[in-house]
Amino acid sequence: MPRPWKPAPALKASFALHGAAALGTLALPAAWPWALGALAANHAALTVAGLLPRSTLLGPNLTRLPEAAAARNEIALTLDDGPDPDITPRVLDLLDAAGVRASFFCIGWRAREHPALCREIVARGHRVENHGDSHSWAFSAFGPGRMKADIAAAQATLSDITGQAPRFFRPTAGLRNPFLDPVLAALDLRLATWSRRGYDTREGRPDVVLGRLTRDLAASDILLLHDGHAAHTPACLPVILAVLPPLLRALAEHELKPVTLFDAVS
Repeated sequence: MPRPWKPAPALKASFALHGAAALGTLALPAAWPWALGALAANHAALTVAGLLPRSTLLGPNLTRLPEAAAARNEIALTLDDGPDPDITPRVLDLLDAAGVRASFFCIGWRAREHPALCREIVARGHRVENHGDSHSWAFSAFGPGRMKADIAAAQATLSDITGQAPRFFRPTAGLRNPFLDPVLAALDLRLATWSRRGYDTREGRPDVVLGRLTRDLAASDILLLHDGHAAHTPACLPVILAVLPPLLRALAEHELKPVTLFDAVS
């Protein structure tokens, strides 16, 4: 069911600025260059906000787990761009061996190609979340209709395959525009990004990726890794498979408990 959309303060200010610019230009036509400049600056600011994955200017954005989860020493492992038939099963085995749970942000078209793998993710106690249907690199330039259609298609696919409706959405690379927040409200989804990432789609050195994920690691962190589009080590091993074992050991040493986003916020 859709939920009410409440515009973020920055969007409310943008609406007000547009109204003021229109009225001001009508009252004082000679002021149109100033009004146009103000609107251009406003649009530039909103565009920059959409290019910052952890920004909250365009609407609510889960970048860390809630305080209650932090008090329980919880942390979230999130994995993007799967399912991948070569990598995801091995990731699941590593998570099982450590007894931890993760959130898999799956791409709709990939899920349709590998439905049994999506069901396996859920059967092993993890959650499947929405990473869009097309995983288009132009997602942040989509209009509201195309954006809603893309997210809704993935939502229908993942819900039908797993029997669980995703609760969270993550756009391609975390990039978005002001249309996303009302679309997510209409689909009853929450935006979730991360507090730290390893850049493991383009960095093949496991020690570098691990260092980025564990430096100042703390409860409530949301970690981003990729079981799809993974970079490879010099030995041609998907970097996530080299990073996960020491990462899971580091979490255990810090007494941090990996949980799904769903469990952390429930």
